[in-house]
Amino acid sequence: MQFEQYIAELSRVRLLEPAQEQVLWHRYKEEGDEEARRLLIESYQPLVFKQALPYRQLQSVMDMVQEGTVGLIEAVEHYEPERGVAFSLFAVHRIRGRMLNFLQKEGSSDVACMDALPADGGDSLKDNLADMSPSVMEQAESHELASRLHQAIDRLPAKEKAVLEGLYMQSEAAGDMAEGLQVSISHVYRLQKNGIRRVRGMLSRFMHNW
Repeated sequence: MQFEQYIAELSRVRLLEPAQEQVLWHRYKEEGDEEARRLLIESYQPLVFKQALPYRQLQSVMDMVQEGTVGLIEAVEHYEPERGVAFSLFAVHRIRGRMLNFLQKEGSSDVACMDALPADGGDSLKDNLADMSPSVMEQAESHELASRLHQAIDRLPAKEKAVLEGLYMQSEAAGDMAEGLQVSISHVYRLQKNGIRRVRGMLSRFMHNW
């Protein structure tokens, strides 16, 4: 399948109403309904498309779509609705992680998230981490630092991880993040601050020994 065909297939995907989605999660998680699982995966396929879109010019873009879909399936299988985190926020780091691993194996790098600005403005994640080391601006371009950064974010508490992923990798607005996490906007910024502090701590030893 070509990327254009994939886009055409996506146009037929129907987004779920919140009540429908809640019923499907119950059927899958509580009753093991495989059809509910399939419908959830299908309805969230646009998340994979959004992550693959920046790489649409690559010859391997459909391989990335396949990797992202594996990440989506893993997210559906591991998601716990009762925790109160929006599934899209929970799933996106698994989808992106699969794609990043694929790029690294293919010899490509992706550090765009380091320079991305949050939708509401402010500093990039690279700028927020800049005081870790005098040479971090140059080091941030390396595969190793990008890889370590993603590993550190993946180890954060769920909501802090969702906030950093959303603000820096998905360009989500803080208001949308607050709605998805069912918290106040000020709490989103506290989670952002705490997440950056934890990431900086996890990377400090690595940066010291660089």
